[in-house]
Amino acid sequence: MISQLSWKIGGQQGEGLESTDRIFSTALNRLGYYLYGYRHFSSRIKGGHTNNKIRISTYPIRAISDDLDILVAFDQETIDLNAHELREGGIIIADAKFNPTIPENLSAKLYAVPFTGIAEELGTSLMKNMVATGASAALLGLSIDVIKEVVEEEFGRKGPAVVEKNVEAVSRGAQYILELTGGPLEEFRLAPGDGAERLFMIGNDAIGLGALAAGCRIMAAYPITPASEIMEYLIRKLPKYGGTVVQTEDEIAAVTMAIGANYGGVRAMTASAGPGLSLMMEAIGLAGMTETPIVIVDTQRGGPSTGLPTKQEQSDLNALVYGTHGEIPKVVIAPSTIEECFYDTVEAFNIAEKYQCPVIIMTDLQLSLGKQSAEKLDFSRVKIERGKLLRDLPPLAANELFKRYEFTEDGISPRVLPGDKHGLHHVTGVEHDQEGRPSENHVNRKKMMEKRLKKLKNLRITDAIKIDAPHEEPDLLIIGMGSTGGTIDEARSRLDAKTNHITIRQICPFPAEELRPYIEKAKVIAVVENNATGQLADQIKLHVGSHEKIRNILKYDGNPFLPSELYHACKELI
Repeated sequence: MISQLSWKIGGQQGEGLESTDRIFSTALNRLGYYLYGYRHFSSRIKGGHTNNKIRISTYPIRAISDDLDILVAFDQETIDLNAHELREGGIIIADAKFNPTIPENLSAKLYAVPFTGIAEELGTSLMKNMVATGASAALLGLSIDVIKEVVEEEFGRKGPAVVEKNVEAVSRGAQYILELTGGPLEEFRLAPGDGAERLFMIGNDAIGLGALAAGCRIMAAYPITPASEIMEYLIRKLPKYGGTVVQTEDEIAAVTMAIGANYGGVRAMTASAGPGLSLMMEAIGLAGMTETPIVIVDTQRGGPSTGLPTKQEQSDLNALVYGTHGEIPKVVIAPSTIEECFYDTVEAFNIAEKYQCPVIIMTDLQLSLGKQSAEKLDFSRVKIERGKLLRDLPPLAANELFKRYEFTEDGISPRVLPGDKHGLHHVTGVEHDQEGRPSENHVNRKKMMEKRLKKLKNLRITDAIKIDAPHEEPDLLIIGMGSTGGTIDEARSRLDAKTNHITIRQICPFPAEELRPYIEKAKVIAVVENNATGQLADQIKLHVGSHEKIRNILKYDGNPFLPSELYHACKELI
C-alpha cells in the first residue's frame, strides 16, 4: 500500500468534470484522507481544456504534487497536454469512445474504458463522469459504498430514479476497470485514511464563512474570476441571517455601496480581482478620507488587463499598497491557509471598525479556488470588536456639531451612526475639520493628515509573520506569502541545509521590526513569489534592507510553484 497518490481528470469545460472531482474528493475526505486540489480551467463559459488535479495523502499536505499517478481522460487532448506529468509506471484511464493513444516514449499503462458507452446504455451520456468516478475508486482499492453515499446526496433532489442510475454507473465503471486489471493494483492501493472529520473547502468559501461569522450582513459585488465564489456562497447563506447580497452593475457601484452600508452601521464587504480593484481605487480613497470601515477581498489572478483570468499570480501587491491617490491609512492582510482565510476575515472586520479604515484581504487564485483539507474551525475565537462606535450620546451645546473627526492621541476619532440625534456631523470626501465641514486651512490639513496616518502606527494582526525558524543562523531563509507556504515547506524538507521559513501575512503596514532579526541572521534570503518583478522582495528591501542577501525566486507563467522547482532553485543558492 502507498501513503499518497496524485489523480487528475481532464476534458472539455462543461463535460461534468467538476461533479466527478467533487464526488470523488468528497468521498476521499470522508474516509479521512488529506487532500490538496488544483484547478486548471479555461477562461470561457464552455469548451476549452480543463483539468482538476488532487493530491491524496494519509498525512497533511499543502502543495500540489510534482508528478502524476493516474490520469483520467475524457478526450485525446487531455492525454496530449497532461501525460508528460505521469511518473514511470503511471496509469491513464481514458474513454474508449475516442480511441485513445499515448506517446510512444511514455512509460505508462493505458486502460480504455467505455465511459460514454456504459453511460448511454444506462440512458444518457451525461453519466460518463460517474462511470469514471467508479473506475477511479476501484483502481485505488477504495470502497464503492462511500462513493454511492455521496452520489445519493448529490442527486437526491432529482429523485430516486436518477440516483439509482448514477449509482449503477459508478458500479459499472468499477466493475469494468477491475475486469481489465484483474483487481486493484497493489502499487496504486491507498493505505486507509484515519477516518477523522475534516473540512474540505476552497479559500473563497472560508472567507465567506468568516464574513458571516464576523457579522457581515451586506455584500455588494460584481462577478469576476476568481472571486465570484465568495458572492455565490453568501447568496446562499446571508438571507438566512437577515442579510443580503447585491449584484451591482460594476465594481465602482459595489465598493461605494459597501462603504455606504458600513457608514450606516452594517458590516459590509465586497470582493473582486485585479481589474475590479483598479476600478475601486478612488472609492477606497474615499473610505480612507471619511474614515469609514470597509473590508475588500482581492483574489489575485494573472494580469495586467484581462491577462490570465483563470491562472495563478501574486502581482497585485504594489497596487494594493500604493494604488490609491494621496495617502491614507490602509491595511493589507495575506492569509496563507484555508483556516487563515476564515480567521483573518473575522479579524479584518474588527480592524476595519477599530481603526476606521479600508482593510484588504489579499489572496491568490490557488488559495481562493484550490480545494483542500482543513481542520475544524474554532468559533469560540470569533469576537466582534466595533472600536469607538458610540451609542446614546449626550446632548450637544446649541449650534454645536458632533466632532466625528476629533483630534485624538491615537488618531482614532469617535464614531456615531447616522440617525443619532446628538451625533449630527458633516461627511465629505474633501479635506475637513473635526466636525466634517470642508476646510482648506493649511494647519488643519497637516493635523488631519497626521491624525489619519498615525492610526496604524502600532497595528499588528495575529501572527503578522508566521515563523518556522529552528536555526539561529540558517544557511537559507525562505520567505513567501499566500499559497506558497506548503510548497516551500516541502522543498525545505528535501534540502540538506539549515533552512528557516517565514510567511509574511501582514503586507501593510509592513512588519519590519518583527522580520528584521531573522533577516539579519540569515546568510542568504530567498523570496518566493508568483510575479515577474519581486514585489514582496522589494517591500523587504524598502523596510528592512539587506539588499545584498536577498535573491528572487519568481514564477509568472500562470501556474503555481511545484515543490521540485523550489527545491532546485533553493539548492542553487546554498
